Amino acid sequence: MRDNTARPLKRKHEGRVSTILKHKIAFAGLVIIIAMLCMAVFAPYLAPHDPNDQDLYHVLEGPSRKHLLGTDDVGRDLLSRVIYGARISLFIGIVSTFLSALLGSAFGLISGYKGGLSDMVIMRITDTFMCMPVMVMLLVIVAVMGPGVQNIIIAISILTWTTFARLMRGQVLYVRELPFVEAAHAAGASELRIMLKDILPNAMAPIIVAVSITLGRHIMLESIATFLGLGVQPPIPTWGKALRVGYSYLEIVPLFSIAPGLMITLAVLGFNFFGDGLRDALDPRLRGEGKTL
Repeated sequence: MRDNTARPLKRKHEGRVSTILKHKIAFAGLVIIIAMLCMAVFAPYLAPHDPNDQDLYHVLEGPSRKHLLGTDDVGRDLLSRVIYGARISLFIGIVSTFLSALLGSAFGLISGYKGGLSDMVIMRITDTFMCMPVMVMLLVIVAVMGPGVQNIIIAISILTWTTFARLMRGQVLYVRELPFVEAAHAAGASELRIMLKDILPNAMAPIIVAVSITLGRHIMLESIATFLGLGVQPPIPTWGKALRVGYSYLEIVPLFSIAPGLMITLAVLGFNFFGDGLRDALDPRLRGEGKTL
């Protein structure tokens, strides 16, 4: 016997994928994201040199056949540093976004479903965090905890969960009043089951969109912190550090700063563009608007 209930779900997913692919800006963003991920995964095969190999006889050279983008201040191949830089920048962006989305969604789910005192306390904590200047607090936290990949991920996650909490709470307040949730209550389902099985899956659409956009923002935050000397430390190749060091030699070797700066810009634009397509695909009221962009 065929499962006819699977057909509408399959068509629904196909329609969403089609919407994203027809959304020109979103498709461009998807191409950028895939290219960045491939660069990070296959960095050992794409990089022409070891990113940490130094050649003090060829310092701050311009583009050549051996070094397509030139060399940095200690003779390392700039192209290889940029390619390997995708690994750490994307890793920090993805992990910190996942942690902040997990934390914010949990708080938003509890706040929206429980209401009352729980809602008031969680929302006041959320308001407190939202009043903090993110960049300033990020630098303070990293300065206290010390620079490094782990600490920058923790700092970014702590400061950026509020957006997800607000979005989740708003969705839960709407979903919890729907008939199927009332039916689950009447059937005697536990509160935990209702929250995780009935409400959470139906409240995830705006969270997914927010994740795609927040990824670009977190990459930018990591780059700024590293640019200011409080992020990932040498010799680990990162776009932010390359941008900082290259700034000192901008007139001598412009590509030293332009190349990593361009990669940061493309990463942020790619995730933002893809987020537009996800929004159109997951919100029926907006579906089709992106086709003309």
